[in-house]
Amino acid sequence: MMMDCREIQKILPHRFPFLLVDRILELQPKAKAVGLKNVTINEPFFQGHFPNYPIMPGVLVVEAMAQVAGILAFHSGAKGDAVYFMSIEKAKFRKPVVPGDQLRFEVNIVQQRNNVWKFAAETFVEGKLVAEAEFTAMVSGEEFRNG
Repeated sequence: MMMDCREIQKILPHRFPFLLVDRILELQPKAKAVGLKNVTINEPFFQGHFPNYPIMPGVLVVEAMAQVAGILAFHSGAKGDAVYFMSIEKAKFRKPVVPGDQLRFEVNIVQQRNNVWKFAAETFVEGKLVAEAEFTAMVSGEEFRNG
């Protein structure tokens, strides 16, 4: 199952400048999801990180992995409107992410109990591992409303 940004926005509450997933390439409910993010020099975080040597902040790479995980959780039967971090473990950043990179996120469900989900995720650029993490998240029934 593939999803474009319009379909992603029907699932996640995130919007510009914080929606960090452009496309879902693969979705296997209760197992795995693969997503993409095209990193451009126009990203607002590059203004300050860093002006003369733009690098995508590692915390945003982890956030993008978590957004893919959220899509996977909702397509795996999670009930609620939002996914919140509970813990981040084993995060490693192996190579800087720079403008022009295309990030490929591979996220797997490790465990699920009630509304708590544990994921393992890896991020690749041109087939090379650039980041990885395990994280636990809770799906909330709290609704997000505009205005």
